[in-house]
Amino acid sequence: MTNYPLPKFHFLVEWGGTSIGFTEVSGLEVETEVIEYRNGASLEYSKTKMPGMRKYSNITLKRGTFRSDNEFFEWFNSVQLNKIQRRDITISLLNEEHEPVVVWKVKNAWPSKVQSTDLKADGNEVAIETLELVHEGLVIQND
Repeated sequence: MTNYPLPKFHFLVEWGGTSIGFTEVSGLEVETEVIEYRNGASLEYSKTKMPGMRKYSNITLKRGTFRSDNEFFEWFNSVQLNKIQRRDITISLLNEEHEPVVVWKVKNAWPSKVQSTDLKADGNEVAIETLELVHEGLVIQND
């Protein structure tokens, strides 16, 4: 059997026990910030670089706009000053048997931005809505 990289088009997003179909997921990034330090009495004329705090990118979810489906907007409208509904989200890249191969577990996510579709009189595309999430952690599991 030939060993090929995984295709990225077969994935699943779950939150609160609900599976939701999306056309695109982006922003699955984790970065460790760098702390630079130099002791004034150091014999080296350069800084020491140490690992600092983790930093997570916002996650962007895109999907087609469906009639009478306001789940994005209802979740976004539930956000008030110091009062938010946080959700843990699981994003899975699936194989041919629809089994998770790579799983991203997102901790304490909440919507910071909702974008409705753009409108174009001569367009021939599907209406796409976008949800941007902020979160407090991302764990990647590659099985």
